[in-house]
Amino acid sequence: MDVAAELRMMNVADYVSFIHLEQFNNIRDIVNSSMELYFKHGTLSYGCDADYELEWDQPPSILLDFEFRHQEITVRFNLTLQAAHASVKISEINFATGSHGEAADTRRLVAAIADARLASRSC
Repeated sequence: MDVAAELRMMNVADYVSFIHLEQFNNIRDIVNSSMELYFKHGTLSYGCDADYELEWDQPPSILLDFEFRHQEITVRFNLTLQAAHASVKISEINFATGSHGEAADTRRLVAAIADARLASRSC
C-alpha cells in the first residue's frame, strides 16, 4: 500500500505526540499530503480518530481511522502502521444503490478503488 509506506516516512514519535496531545489536524495534514500522490481528491480521507499502542515488549503501532468514498460506495476502515508492515480492518461498507450480492459487491468495490487511484507517475 503506497499510502501506508508514505505515512511511515513520518517519525512514529511524532504520531504518538500528536495523538497524545489530540492534535488531529496535524495528522490530517500528513495524511492528506500522502494521499494526494495516489488517490483522486476527496476519495480517501482521514476520519479524525487515531490511537497508538506503545508497550515495552512490542514495537509501536499507529492506528488511523479512514474513509473511502467513490462511485456511491463508502468504506470506513482502520489502518494500522507498524515498522515493517501495515494492515487494514474494515468496519463498514455502504453501497448507496444497495447490495447486488457478495461477488458483485466485491467487483464494484475493486473497480471503485481502481478508478479512485491516480495514474502512476514516473520520474
